[in-house]
Amino acid sequence: MGLSVTISAADAADAEHILKLQYLCYQSEAELYGDWSIEPLTQSLDDLRAELAEGYGLVARLGDEVVASVRARLDEDGTVRIAKLIVHPRMRRHGLGGRLLDGIERHFAEAAVQPAPSPKRFQLFTGHRSEGNLRLYRSKGYAQVATRELGPRLTLVTLEKVAA
Repeated sequence: MGLSVTISAADAADAEHILKLQYLCYQSEAELYGDWSIEPLTQSLDDLRAELAEGYGLVARLGDEVVASVRARLDEDGTVRIAKLIVHPRMRRHGLGGRLLDGIERHFAEAAVQPAPSPKRFQLFTGHRSEGNLRLYRSKGYAQVATRELGPRLTLVTLEKVAA
């Protein structure tokens, strides 16, 4: 019998697994842009733990293995900043990225019912050559709102979606 993927809230105990997966997943981005100094590859375990404590994260598990993750936080202006949506290379093209994106949006929409700021928009960014990422985000209703050139090889594309 096969295992199914489950999605749940990330906690401090997941941090080391997420960091290892992040390092694996961002190798292809580093190669695409010729830059192995990108923040996801240099982030410390303590910084990742702080991100989880300050915001909210999800993990997808296949059995006990963390195979995908995403993190986000709600700013004072009502923007949910989504970051580091990662899926293990062997698990890509199975809808996990979309499920995590839906899950993080749903979490912040439901959290708004409590005495918390309501999200006005969801925002994320990716590199201009990351076609798979851009395709996923656009299919989920995100539209490009800005670009920022970080150097001769990398332009960040910021995409946004109005919260329901």
